[in-house]
Amino acid sequence: QVQLVESGGGLVQPGGSLRLSCAASGSIFRISVMAWYRQAPEKQRELVARITGGGTTNYADSVKGRFTISRDNAKNTAYLQMNSLQPEDTAVYYCNADVFTGFWNSRDYWGQGTQVTVSS
Repeated sequence: QVQLVESGGGLVQPGGSLRLSCAASGSIFRISVMAWYRQAPEKQRELVARITGGGTTNYADSVKGRFTISRDNAKNTAYLQMNSLQPEDTAVYYCNADVFTGFWNSRDYWGQGTQVTVSS
């Protein structure tokens, strides 16, 4: 059994910053890709950023230059540093991870989500 637990969401004013964390726990052999998605009201869930085990990153165009994804492999934890936040960044942010529970066995896991609200 694997769990992903997000933390760090909240209410912030436009131009402010937040740092999200996603901690994975359980029967983990290794984690390949970790990613952050978000879903705003009445919109589809979208990829925000992803990071491979080797540290290669990809970002949605809308967050490039403002958000930074990182990870600590020893702690099985991913982070999302969000700067210059704007109202359009308001959404529930979800952590996603491709977790290997054995040498060959992997599956996708999701966290429960954390609310980020950008408002004055």
